[in-house]
Amino acid sequence: MTSFPFSSLPSGRERVSPLADGPELAGVWRAGELAPNVQRTLNTGYPALNAVLPGGGWPVGAMTELLQEQPGCGEWGLLSPALALLAPWGACSASGLARAASKSSSLVLVGSPYVPLGPSLAARQIDPGRLLLVRAPLPAARLWAAEQALRCAEVAAVLVWLPRVDMLHLRRLHMAAQAHGKLLFVFRPLSVQPESSPAPLRLRLERSLKDASRQSSANTGQGAAPGLLLHLFKRRGPPLAAPLELCTAPARLEALLAASRAQGQRRRQAHGPASTPPAPVTTSTQAPQRKQEADLARAAGPSMVRSAVLS
Repeated sequence: MTSFPFSSLPSGRERVSPLADGPELAGVWRAGELAPNVQRTLNTGYPALNAVLPGGGWPVGAMTELLQEQPGCGEWGLLSPALALLAPWGACSASGLARAASKSSSLVLVGSPYVPLGPSLAARQIDPGRLLLVRAPLPAARLWAAEQALRCAEVAAVLVWLPRVDMLHLRRLHMAAQAHGKLLFVFRPLSVQPESSPAPLRLRLERSLKDASRQSSANTGQGAAPGLLLHLFKRRGPPLAAPLELCTAPARLEALLAASRAQGQRRRQAHGPASTPPAPVTTSTQAPQRKQEADLARAAGPSMVRSAVLS
C-alpha cells in the first residue's frame, strides 16, 4: 500500500479553481450568467427581448412555454415579428433558418381558441394562406396533432394551446421539436407555473399600457398603443429580476396613432379649450309632450328609441 505524507493532502481551506479556468463544456453555464448559444435561435424582432434570451432569440428545436391568464393576451403581437421572418414575403433574416424556409412551409395552430384575423396578420407581414388551423377539443388529440405537425417537413413552426397535461406528454413534444429542429410554442394557463416543465424557456404574459402611451392617452383622449408585460421566470441563466415591457403594436399602427395625437393637439391649440354648451331650456308646455314621446319610444323598443333620438 502506498502512503502519502499528511502535508501533501489538500486542506479544506484551499480555494477550488473556478470553472472559467477549466475547459468549456457544452450545455454548462454559470448560474449568474446567460448560457452560451449552443443551439439555433430566431430573432424575436424586439432588441430588448433578444438581449435577455440565451442566444439572442427564440430557441429553435426546443419548447417555449407561454403562460397567460386567458387567450388573446397579446401572443400574436409577441410572436408575429419572428413568424414573419419565416414568411417568404416577409423581411429577410440573416439566420439560416429563415433563408431555409420555403414558400410551402406552413404555420400550424393546434387548438387555437380564436381564428386569427387575416388582414391583421397581413399587416404584420404574415401570409394568412400559410396558416393551418387544427381543431382538436380534447388534450390528447391536440398533443397528437402537434407531434405529427412537428414531424412534417413542410411545417416551419407549431403553436399549440394546452390545458393541464402530464409532464411526460410535454417532454414528448419537446423531444419531437429537438429531433426535427422546429419552432414550438406552447400556450398554457397561469395555474401551471409552479409545475415542472421540460421547456428551457418559460414566460408569463400580461397586458400592459406603456407609460408614454398612457400619458398621451390621458392628455389627448386617444387610445394607447397595445403593450405586453413579460415575466421571464425560467431560462438558461438567472431569472429576470424585473418584467420586460414591450410595445407590440405594428409600426404602421404606431405611426397612425402618433399622427392622430399630433393632429388633435394642433386642433386644440388652434381653437382653444372647448366650452361647455348651455343646457337646453324646457318650457312648461314642452315638458309633458317630451315625456309622452319618451314613454312611447320606450314602449316601442330599442329601434324606435334610436329613431326617436336621431329625429
